[in-house]
Amino acid sequence: MKKVYLDNASTTAMRPEVIQEMTKVMTEDYGNASSPHSFGRNAKTILELSRKSIAKQLNCSAQEIIFTSGGTEANNWILRSAVKDLKIERIITTKIEHHAVLHTVLVLQQEYNIQVDYVKINADGVIDLTHLSSLLSEDKKTLVSLMHVNNETGTILDLNRVSVICQQYGVLFHSDTVQSVGKTKIDLQSSPLDFIVASAHKFHGPKGIGFAFVRKNAGLQPLFFGGEQEKGLRAGTEAVHQIAGMAKALMLSYENLDIEKEYITELKSYLINQLEIEFPDFRINGKQDDFYTILNVILPFSADKTSMLLFNLDMKGIAVSRGSACQSGSIRPSHVLKEMLSEADLKLPNLRISLSHYNTKEDIDWLIESLKLIDN
Repeated sequence: MKKVYLDNASTTAMRPEVIQEMTKVMTEDYGNASSPHSFGRNAKTILELSRKSIAKQLNCSAQEIIFTSGGTEANNWILRSAVKDLKIERIITTKIEHHAVLHTVLVLQQEYNIQVDYVKINADGVIDLTHLSSLLSEDKKTLVSLMHVNNETGTILDLNRVSVICQQYGVLFHSDTVQSVGKTKIDLQSSPLDFIVASAHKFHGPKGIGFAFVRKNAGLQPLFFGGEQEKGLRAGTEAVHQIAGMAKALMLSYENLDIEKEYITELKSYLINQLEIEFPDFRINGKQDDFYTILNVILPFSADKTSMLLFNLDMKGIAVSRGSACQSGSIRPSHVLKEMLSEADLKLPNLRISLSHYNTKEDIDWLIESLKLIDN
């Protein structure tokens, strides 16, 4: 059976060069980066060269990159330490964030009795920046946490604009950039964010490794305690092979960014075009020109097709999702779409189709063909 993978927003296939790099490190450089002997020193060198490489891609200094197990840990650490150690009294966020932010904020609200304000979302999924400014006019020690690219709809936040707004009001700005790092240029000198996070498996690297960018002298304290690794901010023996794989994946993503972005953008246009031909009443959740790797659509099928849609596509060898991978086993409506759609539209079948440079027009044709069979 033909297998078609169209769920790249949940995870991506590792590039062969990344697997090669990791295999080499696991085979030859297996020392503990904290050990003083040559094995340890070699591992330490790989670790620090990886850190420098990642920092270079984002135009920040190497000491501002802290390795974590991924975006979830990084988000939890930054938000918790901001409240506990930086004495943040209020977090401004939205109801369409990833659960790694939303659930953390709710727990912090219970534990520390902080104020939580949610910025309004327009019908196309775009954040109401006028509302953000009016919330910021209240003088309180605040952290703003807004994701760069929404993982379900692909809606893009103007990082530069929000950075400037946050600076004007003298508040900290944290952005969950898990969907955008490696897929779009982020310049941390021109966008003065305080914190961003990334997961390697979203840009064709390994799972279980990511990083946080923490602006110099931010004052964060560790989430858990042990050794002095990662400048005393993240205890535990570093997974050098994972880190080397992540640095390689990020370097290759940015080296190939222009050519792969153009290719994926054309593929997305082809997908939209085919949907318009075969299902003229389909609708895009968000805007057509949202992030180039993600398309979230409502299909003009009867509501009773909703529960079995993913199963039927899976039977045809096609991997897609109805939203975040963290909740795709659930038939409850997506918390993101709940903020954007009417009750009636929420009941209709929707799909998140997310693309990579490994996809082809043949993949799109098979998806369209399979959807036609389901609709009959």
